Amino acid sequence: MLPLLPLTSPPSTEEQLLYQAQRVAGYTLGELAAMAGLPVPHDLKRDKGWIGVLLELWLGASAGSKPEQDFAALGVELKTIPIDSQGKPLETTFVCVAPLTGNSGVSWETSHVRHKLKRVLWVPVEGERTIPLADRRVGAPLLWSPDDKEERQLCQDWEELMDMIVLGQVERITARHGEVMQLRPKAANSKALTEAIGANGEPILTLPRGFYLKKNFTGALLARHFLLKT
Repeated sequence: MLPLLPLTSPPSTEEQLLYQAQRVAGYTLGELAAMAGLPVPHDLKRDKGWIGVLLELWLGASAGSKPEQDFAALGVELKTIPIDSQGKPLETTFVCVAPLTGNSGVSWETSHVRHKLKRVLWVPVEGERTIPLADRRVGAPLLWSPDDKEERQLCQDWEELMDMIVLGQVERITARHGEVMQLRPKAANSKALTEAIGANGEPILTLPRGFYLKKNFTGALLARHFLLKT
């Protein structure tokens, strides 16, 4: 078998990507970091995206912070997901930043959310805080596209949330809106404001918002594919 090394260029096929992700499964984050020559942070408080960066390095992801998928040539997005000992997600999953202005004529079919979620490589990672970061293991990967039911759920939530944004109700949206997807503030601090539309159609300043998949959605997805008890 070939020695396990990070991919130095983006994978050219889904099969190559999945094979590399399967080879990485079972290793701890500390082992993968050591083999890649990356230091392991003490915790994720200041390095929230570190696990994603480590796995992007191992899997040859190309996008970085660009608005395209992580594996743009394949149309595949990489999502790491922290799980507990039962295989259930520990937190919601960020999809993308929500556009708060210029939304006339947008549709689900052409939306950035749909673009990001049409093909996803899910990589579960042990996420319980009792396990030191370096000792957390990477789980088996899952290459996924929404089925008809999932697509309908996502579309319905997206349309409801976008309607509220367009109608100037962004400030009224809470994490409880949406069955499987929510809209939440996404900003490094409360000073990072962006333009939006107010209740009377006037421009206002508000915190940037992001679309997040709720745990009930990702939990059901993982449970179905890995035959876990829900």
